Amino acid sequence: MNGRGSRSAAGSSPATVSDVRQRNRSQALRSIVLSGQTSRAELARECGLSVASVTNLVSELMEEGLVVEAGSVASSGGRPVTLLAPNPFGAYFLGADVGERGVAVELFDLSMTRVDREFRGGREEERIEAISQDLDEALDALRERNPDAWPRLVGIGLGLPGIVENEPDGRQVLYAQSLGWPPVAVADLISHDIPVFAENGAKTQAMAELWDGAARGIGEALVVLLGRGVGLGIVSDGELAHGVTSSAGEWGHTRIVRDGRECRCGGRGCVEAYIGADAILAAWAEAGGSFDGSGWGAIGQLLAADAAGDAAASVVVEDLVATLGAALGSLVNLTNPERVVIGGWVGLRLMESLAARVEAATREVALERPGSQFDLVACRFGGDTVALGAAIMPLDALLGAPRGSWVAD
Repeated sequence: MNGRGSRSAAGSSPATVSDVRQRNRSQALRSIVLSGQTSRAELARECGLSVASVTNLVSELMEEGLVVEAGSVASSGGRPVTLLAPNPFGAYFLGADVGERGVAVELFDLSMTRVDREFRGGREEERIEAISQDLDEALDALRERNPDAWPRLVGIGLGLPGIVENEPDGRQVLYAQSLGWPPVAVADLISHDIPVFAENGAKTQAMAELWDGAARGIGEALVVLLGRGVGLGIVSDGELAHGVTSSAGEWGHTRIVRDGRECRCGGRGCVEAYIGADAILAAWAEAGGSFDGSGWGAIGQLLAADAAGDAAASVVVEDLVATLGAALGSLVNLTNPERVVIGGWVGLRLMESLAARVEAATREVALERPGSQFDLVACRFGGDTVALGAAIMPLDALLGAPRGSWVAD
């Protein structure tokens, strides 16, 4: 929805007056949601429209219950300036972070503020049927606690652990080879009668960072997800790359060691087999390390042991940093990013204490020129990033909806 060019989305015919008006409406609503508060004059400048055009668009958005006037501030001319804001009660969106051990489903209002959150799952890997049940139970709980939001619910976005393909008939199908799940139609994952949108979780993380996070305004970026799985969102020219069938970014299954460690996907030597959470902890156990659990706390114990000078932990961490740096350095050479954003629960843990070491290891492997042209930062939204990015998919559907097709009660 960047409004490039003067042709329709199909690229085969000139944009109509209706197309242009719809594009302007979408741009105006997006700007209001992103800004939190703005004025008609500021909105006109940002959208490149006349104040009269913006006034008409804002009137329509207010009639639909999506925008409200939110007080006023003094101006240099003395006449108060009326502020515009998204109506938080005007629409709601669900975003789900779906993993192999459960789901975290979050409810957002139109200001993209999280209203509620529900987790379902456990400590062990689950079959796809159990994940589907987790989603339905989480939705039941959220609907029971938030009955007023449900009539104005636009849809749910799913950040999924695998490749999400768009079929010619419009269906979306999940292929999660690494988890041993059979291909499954995304629509079958939820029994609730609400619109469902889906994408790979690493890509929804990148969507959130592009929306209003560490990748906002960055033309070329890598948004890395490190957890039990390893994923990547590639931002090129300000847009998220998808590939011919949406599998672009499967960096975790790039082979970095010929005939190396066995990976969950069935291959050997994959990135994930060295820097995924299970691989990191397995390496520590093999080195004689002792720890509790297999998640956030266990990775924290490894890093604490390294900081305390534990020899086994230090060897594992040193190898982890070197391997991650080599894998990222190759990506830097391949894509020449302006920024590398590290996310995922393992990534966030590493960035707390190892950011400088990871950056140095990446620059050491990358060619000197592209290796000097990026910065490395943590993702902005922490553990909520995948779910927030997933919720942006139904938000985008609302932004692109024609006038009058969505009217809040």
